[in-house]
Amino acid sequence: MKTRIKEYRKELKMTQEELAEAVEVTRQTIIALEQGRYNPSLILAYRITKALKREYIEEVFELEDIRI
Repeated sequence: MKTRIKEYRKELKMTQEELAEAVEVTRQTIIALEQGRYNPSLILAYRITKALKREYIEEVFELEDIRI
C-alpha cells in the first residue's frame, strides 16, 4: 500500500518517533508503513490520518487495485 505518511509528517516537522507515540505504535511500525511493507488496521489508519491533521484516510493511504 502506498502512503503519503512521510510527506505529511515532514510538513508538520514531526519525527517518526513523535508520530509513533501519537498513534501508540513503535517507530519500526511507522518505518514499515512509510516503506509500504505493512498494511495498517482501519483503526490505525484513522489514528495516523488524524495525527497528520488530515480529514480523510484516502488523503494518506492510496488503496491499490484490489481484486475480490
